[in-house]
Amino acid sequence: MNARHIHRSAKATVPDDNRSDSSPSPDRGIPNEKEKIDQYAVDPESAHIDFSHINEKKVLRKMDLRLIPMLALLYLLSFLDRGNIGNAKIEGLVGDLKMTGPQYNWCLTVFFFTYCVFEVPSNLLLKRLRPSIWLPTIMVAWGTVMTLMGIVQNYHGLLIARLFLGVAEAGLYPGVAYYITMWYVREEGQFRQAMFFSAASVAGAFSGLLAFAIAKMDGVGGYEGWRWIFILEGILTVIVACIAYFTIYDFPETAQFLTEDERIWVVHRLKFQGSKQSGKMVAQSEHFKWKYVLNAFTDWQIYLALIMYWGIVCPLYGTSLFLPTIINELGYTSSTAQLLTVPIYIVAAALAVAVAWFSDRRGVRSPFILACMVPIGIGFIICISASGRGVPGLVYAGVFIAVCGIYPAFPGNVTWLSNNLAGSYKRGAGMAIHIGVGNLGGAMASNFYRTSDKPKYILGHALEIGFVVAGLIAVLLLRANYTRINKKREMEMEGMRGGEGMSGCSEEELGEMGDRAVTFRYVL
Repeated sequence: MNARHIHRSAKATVPDDNRSDSSPSPDRGIPNEKEKIDQYAVDPESAHIDFSHINEKKVLRKMDLRLIPMLALLYLLSFLDRGNIGNAKIEGLVGDLKMTGPQYNWCLTVFFFTYCVFEVPSNLLLKRLRPSIWLPTIMVAWGTVMTLMGIVQNYHGLLIARLFLGVAEAGLYPGVAYYITMWYVREEGQFRQAMFFSAASVAGAFSGLLAFAIAKMDGVGGYEGWRWIFILEGILTVIVACIAYFTIYDFPETAQFLTEDERIWVVHRLKFQGSKQSGKMVAQSEHFKWKYVLNAFTDWQIYLALIMYWGIVCPLYGTSLFLPTIINELGYTSSTAQLLTVPIYIVAAALAVAVAWFSDRRGVRSPFILACMVPIGIGFIICISASGRGVPGLVYAGVFIAVCGIYPAFPGNVTWLSNNLAGSYKRGAGMAIHIGVGNLGGAMASNFYRTSDKPKYILGHALEIGFVVAGLIAVLLLRANYTRINKKREMEMEGMRGGEGMSGCSEEELGEMGDRAVTFRYVL
């Protein structure tokens, strides 16, 4: 969208008395402030508003500085807490709890069952309860569970703790991904998704360094080193969660760091983003109806996108949970194995942000997703070819290449579907289904690398390749279907030029139809 400026007559100014609110969140407004901004955003002319004086880059910069760092920190801690069991394993967790290989894999797997089930309700609650309340609350919950994991005494205790960790963490990633769509339009989304998702890459590096340092506490307080990994990282999460109650902004309509004019501009472009390419501007529906949730569960694109998601997330979880073990089995000591994971994740983080920037600039998703998924497959092919041949460095190189494809591909695949779901609540439910059911791929990946297969892990690498190939096919099918539907809708629009309405539908009805409206255009 081109840069615009705002000019408004004095009588149209909305009172800015939300600034006097003393509630903890930084952007609490008066009860009807959000409705007023929404009204002016849908019909700017009614408030004598034009968008000719808004400095777009300045507004986006203000949003980035106030939103992304905190989101990145939240996700860093989430990924750190979710994956630190892999670091704890090579520090002696399995032996101390007298667990077998299959039992350890079950502890990894059960996390994803509850994680999947609670994602859709969590995303619906996010908007109803406000992000500044919901996100920090679930953080406190999972930080507490993580801390208690440090005192489990047997397999069953660890299993139950992982179940509850899945419940608590379910809302974080889909919630943050959905939250970004409440602030940024489609052509800005992937860069912001990548900036906070790349925190996961840093978490991978940080996890190895932190585990290496914390493991030195072995024996302190009578606890093994791996217990301290859980305890200290859990306490850190709770501390950050308490700070987050005061630092997370809710919605652009009530954000005090934006002027009233800037808020109206931000909301206006969000409401009309899906239809602007069609030549008829239709505002997306923001009201909650159960039919929007049902529409998400019956939308074909979500289920095809799930296969794409599995083609990326299975390698993601396979490497995050087992990378230290794989490197350890190549003959390196546990401390060296921890440290060798660091450069992989740092490079992956940089690539994720760079690819996202180019994808947003071009306004397309599928070519970049395809370009990133190919190296994932190549990396695992190298791993299979080199396994058991006495060249551990080559296996390490294969994993390096695979991870460098995984991390740029992941935010692209999440952003692509979010771009093509219209209506706030349908988007929230659809993204939760996509990410929630998609993360069952993590449950599958938890069992790819079996203890009986070490050190070659041929089966695990082969299964990852299979999922990558399926994901590549899904990307191609998605793009082909989006292209076909866009062309069909363009032909329908051409046939209706000069007529009243669109195929007999009012603008309100078209808004309620969301991405199924003739005015909506899919991002390719």
